[in-house]
Amino acid sequence: MQTPAKLLVLSCCAPCSCAALKKLSQDGVDVTVLFYNPNIYPAAEYEKRRDEQKRLCERLGVKFAEQPYEPDVWDACVKGLENEPERGKRCSACFYLRLKKAAEYARQHKFDAFASVLGVSPYKDLKQVNEAARRAWMVTGKPYVAVNWRKGGLEELRRALIKEFQLYKQNYCGCKYSLRKNEEKMD
Repeated sequence: MQTPAKLLVLSCCAPCSCAALKKLSQDGVDVTVLFYNPNIYPAAEYEKRRDEQKRLCERLGVKFAEQPYEPDVWDACVKGLENEPERGKRCSACFYLRLKKAAEYARQHKFDAFASVLGVSPYKDLKQVNEAARRAWMVTGKPYVAVNWRKGGLEELRRALIKEFQLYKQNYCGCKYSLRKNEEKMD
């Protein structure tokens, strides 16, 4: 699928989205970032990542939209999957929850399609993200644009933009289980 004229991009954080947003803007795409991340823990971390995403959007001239912070919805979504490893069933459920919400938002607000930067991090599995997005597409009817934002010089651009814009880089994916795992590694 070609990049549509009006695209909604689900973003987890500014460092993962910066190169994709710059490229889309340069290509003339009417892009809006959707920040829907009920997985981020604690609330102060959510606010920090949201505010940094807003700052990046303002800097790049990209529109920003936010859905409510719903950690209880996320907890219910991953109930029983607490002990899954990173890239396991918990991540699949989390991706699907967020991507389905993005697809619904894209449909309601008349976007041509939706995309995400959830697979930019080397800690995430792009195939797993794309599978969750495909399922969201099938349920909502809103097409998903699957792009590997790590290729074609975008990883190098991402690193340069993180440095140039002095973006806040977190050291865990966002959820309380990845935070615990990260803290265990540091002990």
